[in-house]
Amino acid sequence: MTYVFPPATVPSVPVLGTPERFPVHRIYCVGRNYEDHAKEMGFTGREPPFFFLKPADAIVPVEAGTTSTIPYPSLTKNLHHEIELVVAIGVGGANIQAADAHRHIFGYAVGLDMTRRDLQTDMKKQGRPWCIGKGYDASAPIGPITPAANAGNIAQAGLWLQVNGADRQRSNVGKLIWNIGEIIEHLSAAWELQPGDLIYTGTPEGVAAVVSGDDMVGGVDGLESLTITVA
Repeated sequence: MTYVFPPATVPSVPVLGTPERFPVHRIYCVGRNYEDHAKEMGFTGREPPFFFLKPADAIVPVEAGTTSTIPYPSLTKNLHHEIELVVAIGVGGANIQAADAHRHIFGYAVGLDMTRRDLQTDMKKQGRPWCIGKGYDASAPIGPITPAANAGNIAQAGLWLQVNGADRQRSNVGKLIWNIGEIIEHLSAAWELQPGDLIYTGTPEGVAAVVSGDDMVGGVDGLESLTITVA
Protein backbone atom coordinates (compact mmCIF):
# COMPACT_ATOMS: atom_id res chain seq x y z
CA MET A 1 0.00 0.00 0.00
CA THR A 2 1.21 3.48 -0.85
CA TYR A 3 0.04 6.84 0.47
CA VAL A 4 0.03 10.29 -1.13
CA PHE A 5 2.10 11.46 1.86
CA PRO A 6 3.55 9.67 4.93
CA PRO A 7 0.83 8.83 7.48
CA ALA A 8 0.93 10.59 10.82
CA THR A 9 2.66 8.95 13.76
CA VAL A 10 0.26 7.06 16.02
CA PRO A 11 -0.33 9.09 19.22
CA SER A 12 0.78 7.11 22.26
CA VAL A 13 1.07 7.29 26.05
CA PRO A 14 3.92 5.88 28.17
CA VAL A 15 3.18 2.83 30.32
CA LEU A 16 4.62 3.20 33.79
CA GLY A 17 7.62 0.99 34.52
CA THR A 18 8.01 -0.41 31.00
CA PRO A 19 9.48 0.76 27.67
CA GLU A 20 6.16 -0.02 25.98
CA ARG A 21 3.70 2.64 24.89
CA PHE A 22 -0.10 2.60 24.68
CA PRO A 23 -1.29 3.51 21.14
CA VAL A 24 -4.30 5.82 21.26
CA HIS A 25 -7.34 5.05 19.10
CA ARG A 26 -10.03 7.45 20.35
CA ILE A 27 -10.60 9.77 23.31
CA TYR A 28 -14.05 9.66 24.89
CA CYS A 29 -14.98 12.15 27.60
CA VAL A 30 -17.88 11.99 30.06
CA GLY A 31 -19.68 15.25 30.74
CA ARG A 32 -20.86 16.45 34.18
CA ASN A 33 -20.11 13.21 36.02
CA TYR A 34 -19.60 14.66 39.53
CA GLU A 35 -22.67 16.14 41.24
CA ASP A 36 -20.96 19.22 42.68
CA HIS A 37 -19.37 20.03 39.33
CA ALA A 38 -22.75 19.61 37.62
CA LYS A 39 -24.18 22.10 40.11
CA GLU A 40 -21.42 24.65 39.54
CA MET A 41 -22.19 24.39 35.82
CA GLY A 42 -25.89 25.04 36.48
CA PHE A 43 -27.24 21.48 36.49
CA THR A 44 -28.38 19.05 39.17
CA GLY A 45 -29.18 15.38 39.66
CA ARG A 46 -28.17 12.08 38.05
CA GLU A 47 -28.93 12.89 34.44
CA PRO A 48 -28.30 10.24 31.79
CA PRO A 49 -24.60 10.14 30.89
CA PHE A 50 -23.46 11.98 27.81
CA PHE A 51 -20.18 11.93 25.94
CA PHE A 52 -18.02 14.01 23.65
CA LEU A 53 -14.82 13.14 21.80
CA LYS A 54 -11.41 14.66 21.38
CA PRO A 55 -9.08 13.74 18.51
CA ALA A 56 -6.45 11.18 19.42
CA ASP A 57 -3.66 13.61 18.60
CA ALA A 58 -4.99 16.10 21.19
CA ILE A 59 -3.06 14.18 23.84
CA VAL A 60 0.05 15.63 25.43
CA PRO A 61 1.80 12.55 26.90
CA VAL A 62 3.91 13.29 29.97
CA GLU A 63 6.71 10.95 31.01
CA ALA A 64 7.00 9.97 34.67
CA GLY A 65 8.80 12.56 36.75
CA THR A 66 8.86 15.22 34.03
CA THR A 67 7.03 18.45 33.28
CA SER A 68 5.43 19.10 29.90
CA THR A 69 4.32 22.38 28.41
CA ILE A 70 1.08 23.20 26.63
CA PRO A 71 0.55 26.39 24.67
CA TYR A 72 -2.13 28.83 25.70
CA PRO A 73 -4.56 28.15 22.84
CA SER A 74 -5.76 30.61 20.26
CA LEU A 75 -9.18 32.33 20.21
CA THR A 76 -9.87 32.00 23.95
CA LYS A 77 -9.60 34.32 26.94
CA ASN A 78 -10.92 31.75 29.44
CA LEU A 79 -8.91 28.51 29.49
CA HIS A 80 -10.16 26.09 32.17
CA HIS A 81 -8.55 23.06 33.78
CA GLU A 82 -10.51 19.85 34.51
CA ILE A 83 -8.63 17.09 36.37
CA GLU A 84 -9.84 13.57 35.57
CA LEU A 85 -9.21 9.87 36.05
CA VAL A 86 -8.54 8.34 32.64
CA VAL A 87 -9.42 4.71 31.84
CA ALA A 88 -7.33 2.99 29.15
CA ILE A 89 -9.13 0.22 27.24
CA GLY A 90 -7.05 -2.85 26.39
CA VAL A 91 -9.75 -5.23 25.16
CA GLY A 92 -12.48 -3.90 22.88
CA GLY A 93 -16.11 -4.83 22.70
CA ALA A 94 -19.70 -3.72 22.23
CA ASN A 95 -22.60 -3.90 24.70
CA ILE A 96 -20.26 -4.60 27.61
CA GLN A 97 -22.05 -5.10 30.92
CA ALA A 98 -20.90 -3.00 33.86
CA ALA A 99 -20.04 -6.14 35.84
CA ASP A 100 -17.68 -7.26 33.06
CA ALA A 101 -16.09 -3.87 32.38
CA HIS A 102 -12.95 -4.61 34.42
CA ARG A 103 -11.99 -7.30 31.90
CA HIS A 104 -11.62 -4.64 29.21
CA ILE A 105 -9.46 -2.18 31.19
CA PHE A 106 -5.72 -2.08 30.56
CA GLY A 107 -4.95 0.59 33.11
CA TYR A 108 -5.48 4.09 34.46
CA ALA A 109 -3.86 7.51 34.21
CA VAL A 110 -4.24 11.10 35.35
CA GLY A 111 -5.55 13.44 32.67
CA LEU A 112 -6.55 17.04 32.11
CA ASP A 113 -9.53 17.96 29.94
CA MET A 114 -8.48 21.49 29.01
CA THR A 115 -11.39 23.64 27.85
CA ARG A 116 -11.76 26.91 25.98
CA ARG A 117 -14.74 27.74 28.20
CA ASP A 118 -15.77 30.97 26.50
CA LEU A 119 -15.93 29.24 23.11
CA GLN A 120 -17.81 26.27 24.56
CA THR A 121 -20.32 28.56 26.28
CA ASP A 122 -20.88 30.59 23.13
CA MET A 123 -21.56 27.45 21.08
CA LYS A 124 -23.99 26.16 23.73
CA LYS A 125 -25.95 29.42 23.62
CA GLN A 126 -26.27 29.09 19.85
CA GLY A 127 -27.26 25.42 20.04
CA ARG A 128 -24.20 24.44 18.01
CA PRO A 129 -21.62 21.68 18.57
CA TRP A 130 -18.89 22.76 20.98
CA CYS A 131 -15.95 20.79 19.57
CA ILE A 132 -14.05 24.07 19.27
CA GLY A 133 -14.13 24.40 23.05
CA LYS A 134 -13.05 20.84 23.84
CA GLY A 135 -11.35 19.14 20.90
CA TYR A 136 -8.57 21.54 20.00
CA ASP A 137 -4.81 20.84 19.77
CA ALA A 138 -3.05 19.84 23.02
CA SER A 139 -6.35 19.78 24.95
CA ALA A 140 -5.78 16.36 26.56
CA PRO A 141 -2.60 16.18 28.67
CA ILE A 142 -2.13 12.73 30.19
CA GLY A 143 0.39 11.09 32.51
CA PRO A 144 1.80 7.56 32.28
CA ILE A 145 -0.68 4.68 32.32
CA THR A 146 -0.49 2.42 35.36
CA PRO A 147 -1.60 -1.15 34.56
CA ALA A 148 -4.84 -1.99 36.35
CA ALA A 149 -3.24 -4.67 38.53
CA ASN A 150 -0.92 -2.05 40.02
CA ALA A 151 -3.41 0.78 40.46
CA GLY A 152 -4.85 -0.17 43.86
CA ASN A 153 -8.43 0.67 44.85
CA ILE A 154 -9.02 3.10 42.01
CA ALA A 155 -12.79 3.22 42.61
CA GLN A 156 -12.21 5.07 45.89
CA ALA A 157 -9.06 6.99 45.00
CA GLY A 158 -8.69 10.65 45.80
CA LEU A 159 -8.05 13.03 42.91
CA TRP A 160 -6.76 16.57 43.04
CA LEU A 161 -5.28 19.48 41.13
CA GLN A 162 -3.05 22.28 42.35
CA VAL A 163 -2.27 25.45 40.40
CA ASN A 164 0.91 27.23 41.44
CA GLY A 165 0.95 25.15 44.62
CA ALA A 166 -2.61 25.99 45.74
CA ASP A 167 -5.54 23.55 45.73
CA ARG A 168 -8.07 24.07 42.95
CA GLN A 169 -9.82 20.69 42.74
CA ARG A 170 -9.95 17.91 45.34
CA SER A 171 -12.44 15.03 45.44
CA ASN A 172 -12.74 11.24 45.25
CA VAL A 173 -13.41 8.85 42.36
CA GLY A 174 -16.09 7.30 44.57
CA LYS A 175 -18.17 10.43 43.95
CA LEU A 176 -18.60 9.70 40.24
CA ILE A 177 -22.31 9.87 39.36
CA TRP A 178 -21.77 7.09 36.81
CA ASN A 179 -19.01 4.74 37.97
CA ILE A 180 -16.36 3.23 35.73
CA GLY A 181 -18.33 0.07 34.96
CA GLU A 182 -21.48 2.04 34.15
CA ILE A 183 -19.53 4.44 31.92
CA ILE A 184 -18.14 1.54 29.89
CA GLU A 185 -21.58 -0.08 29.66
CA HIS A 186 -23.16 3.11 28.30
CA LEU A 187 -20.28 3.92 25.96
CA SER A 188 -20.07 0.43 24.49
CA ALA A 189 -23.79 0.50 23.71
CA ALA A 190 -23.21 3.50 21.44
CA TRP A 191 -19.73 2.72 20.06
CA GLU A 192 -17.79 -0.50 19.77
CA LEU A 193 -14.84 0.16 22.04
CA GLN A 194 -11.40 -0.65 20.66
CA PRO A 195 -8.02 -1.39 22.24
CA GLY A 196 -6.34 1.99 22.55
CA ASP A 197 -9.44 3.95 23.54
CA LEU A 198 -9.06 6.42 26.41
CA ILE A 199 -12.01 7.43 28.58
CA TYR A 200 -11.80 10.70 30.51
CA THR A 201 -14.32 9.95 33.27
CA GLY A 202 -15.34 13.46 34.35
CA THR A 203 -14.11 16.23 36.61
CA PRO A 204 -15.12 17.30 40.13
CA GLU A 205 -15.99 20.81 41.26
CA GLY A 206 -13.43 23.60 41.31
CA VAL A 207 -12.81 24.12 37.59
CA ALA A 208 -11.32 27.54 36.95
CA ALA A 209 -9.13 29.50 34.60
CA VAL A 210 -5.38 29.28 34.09
CA VAL A 211 -3.12 31.76 32.32
CA SER A 212 0.28 31.66 30.68
CA GLY A 213 2.97 30.84 33.22
CA ASP A 214 0.74 28.78 35.52
CA ASP A 215 1.97 25.42 36.76
CA MET A 216 -0.55 22.61 37.22
CA VAL A 217 0.12 19.44 39.21
CA GLY A 218 -2.64 16.83 39.27
CA GLY A 219 -2.94 13.40 40.77
CA VAL A 220 -5.06 10.36 41.46
CA ASP A 221 -4.08 8.24 44.47
CA GLY A 222 -2.07 5.21 43.36
CA LEU A 223 -1.13 6.69 39.97
CA GLU A 224 1.79 8.73 38.68
CA SER A 225 1.05 12.45 39.00
CA LEU A 226 0.85 14.87 36.07
CA THR A 227 2.75 18.18 35.85
CA ILE A 228 1.95 20.75 33.15
CA THR A 229 3.07 24.33 32.55
CA VAL A 230 0.98 26.70 30.43
CA ALA A 231 3.30 28.44 27.98
